[in-house]
Amino acid sequence: MSTPKVEKSDSEWRLILSPEQFRILRQKGTEAPGTGQYEKYEGQGIYTCAGCGTPLYKSTTKFDSGCGWPAFFDAIPGAVIRQEDRSRGMTRTEITCAACGGHLGHVFKGEGFSTPTDERHCVNSVSLNFAEDKDKA
Repeated sequence: MSTPKVEKSDSEWRLILSPEQFRILRQKGTEAPGTGQYEKYEGQGIYTCAGCGTPLYKSTTKFDSGCGWPAFFDAIPGAVIRQEDRSRGMTRTEITCAACGGHLGHVFKGEGFSTPTDERHCVNSVSLNFAEDKDKA
């Protein structure tokens, strides 16, 4: 199943996103570590793209990595695209929303976390919204 594409001009994105959301989602910025509202959040539900509302991560895949940003060991299948990022003098794997292309953060492999995938999706809180699972509330 493919994710429906969401395409908007920069001026359209600026109308619906806060300046900080625009900086991170559309200009590939990063929020300061330890400042995001979802870093330590423990609610049960789904994390969605703050730009387009696409479901990205289940709370059951979130873990405390100590990195200063929300960390997940896996995304909802088909929700996130990985691409090489050579900015800042290093090579990393950037993750973006498959629907709108919004910058989420980066994924790191092989860090030794005791998770099923040994991956850490390091995601900016500003890139996310949270929808609580009403059945578990």
